[in-house]
Parts: sequence; structure tokens; C-alpha cells
Amino acid sequence: MSLRLFISLLLALTLGWASGACAGNIEISRISLEGNEEGYALDADFQIELNPRLEDAIDKGVALYFEVEFELTRKRWYWFDDSVNRQLMLRLSYHALTRQYRISSGALYQSFSTLADALRVLSRVRSWQVLDPGQVSAGADYQAALRMRLDVAQLPKPFQVNALTSKEWNLASDWRRWPFKIRAPVTEKPPQ
Repeated sequence: MSLRLFISLLLALTLGWASGACAGNIEISRISLEGNEEGYALDADFQIELNPRLEDAIDKGVALYFEVEFELTRKRWYWFDDSVNRQLMLRLSYHALTRQYRISSGALYQSFSTLADALRVLSRVRSWQVLDPGQVSAGADYQAALRMRLDVAQLPKPFQVNALTSKEWNLASDWRRWPFKIRAPVTEKPPQ
């Protein structure tokens, strides 16, 4: 009898670890920060994998809010670090009446027939204006950082309590940090 109990416990632990392995994940695959007329725009590609619990929650009408966070920091020895922070909130929801998944940011939205199509678009951030020209100094060395996470504070209250006790609701990428140098604008010399 004790061998049977031992095997049952071992099987339960194995299944528990296997379900933790499919907990869902966000990875950053590409980042580009380029200058333009309005300052600096960010392009990023993420790989988003939702676990079955999150997919089920979306299909039952719970909206998921994904926050993309950008930080630019310059170390200063004489004072606090100089930093710029930007957040982009993206809402993923499902409308049962139209059987459409919807991604919205502010008043703008886009509809999709499948969750895979919606996640493909959600995983690409394009031309996000993160810096104005006056916020950075030419020639200065900065540290840039980017991440995406599921904002559990935006969930309905019963789900927030569940998110505190379950790892299945904790979905976030690690911070990706890289050095960034602001280039001085190129000025052309007049012909002589």
C-alpha cells in the first residue's frame, strides 16, 4: 500500500512540474531604437506564449492588459540618475457576440478572428515614440531597458486575488538592457 501511495505522490509531483513548465512566457526577440524628426522611436518583437488558464480567461470574456515599459537612464555622480520612463498599455479581449479577438490601445483597436492572429500583432510594437529631442543630450551615454508584462492590477478583483496566489497569472519578460549613445545631429557645411 505504501508503494502505491509513493507512486501516486511521485506522479502528482511530476504532473505539477509539467503544468508549471507550460506556465506561459514572454521573450524579447528584437529591439530597435532609431532617431527621427520627432525624437526616437522604438520597434520591438516579443514572443508571447499564453498558458491554458489565460487562454480560457480570455475566451470567457476577461480582458488582459499587457504593459510595455521603456526606461532610459543616464548615471550622474553628483545627483540622482537622469531617467525617462514610458509605458504603452495594450488590451487583449474577446467579444463572444462577434466571435472576434480585439487588441486596443487607447481609442484605437483592431479585430482578429483567431487568438493566434491577435497574439502575432500584440507581439510587435512599431514606431512607438519614446523620446522627444529635448529629453536627451547629444553625445551622452545612456542605459536603455525594455520589458513586457501582464498587468494583473487591471484584472477584475476576483482574478487579482487569484493572481497573487498562482504563478499561472504571472506573465512577464525579463528586462532587456543595452547601452545607448545619443548621436549628435549631423550638420552639413555650406559649399564654399
